[in-house]
Amino acid sequence: MAPLPRTHSPQTWTADIGARIRRLFWLKAIGTTIFTWLFFIGYFHMLRNPAYPVVVMPLTALDHLIPFQPYTLGAYLSLWVYVGVAPGLQPNFRELVVYGLWIGALCLTGLGLFYFWPTQIPPLAIDVSGYPGFAMLQGVDAAGNACPSMHVAVAIFTAIRLDHVLREARTPVFLRLANWLWFAAIAYSTLAVKQHVVLDALAGALLGMAFALPSLRWRPEGMRRSNTLVGADIIGHH
Repeated sequence: MAPLPRTHSPQTWTADIGARIRRLFWLKAIGTTIFTWLFFIGYFHMLRNPAYPVVVMPLTALDHLIPFQPYTLGAYLSLWVYVGVAPGLQPNFRELVVYGLWIGALCLTGLGLFYFWPTQIPPLAIDVSGYPGFAMLQGVDAAGNACPSMHVAVAIFTAIRLDHVLREARTPVFLRLANWLWFAAIAYSTLAVKQHVVLDALAGALLGMAFALPSLRWRPEGMRRSNTLVGADIIGHH
């Protein structure tokens, strides 16, 4: 009797995620670092050389309800780890490049808004001298370039794209939940460390979604699936 053909079991989610991390690891790590530094060059130039009069953002009732919470600084700074997770899990070079183009367009749009409409948060009477790290934070990331909050915009872009990767890999639900909790912690921290006001965060979330949602469709894998569905629909009507 001839031996039965071997059947391949579906790839586990851990194997899928592991393969994604290993693929093009150094390109992803170095590319993300260079991209971040290029963004900051433009960001700090706009911050220190506003082209137009700076608009002070108004406070809302919610801003008055959220106290200064220095312990959220860690969540605020964790964005610079978080932004590397989604590009680090892209499965191939094409997907990585298209991801970079989308988030690059998001960042350029944000810088364009800062150029034509420079904003800042109102002066806050908070003594940060007793809190390690805050004096440096306010010296580097001053109260300008407030609206939209690019912290929130980039975070929600990352959250949406990372959620898509985790669903594709069929990871446990707790990982997807952890992703959204991480995003929520970053978004809230922008208000709690008083680097942004509520209107900044809302505008940042809208800006990030305006690029993240279409990026799920207009990408190599997304376009391929869309074409497959169209073809299947046409065949089904004959």
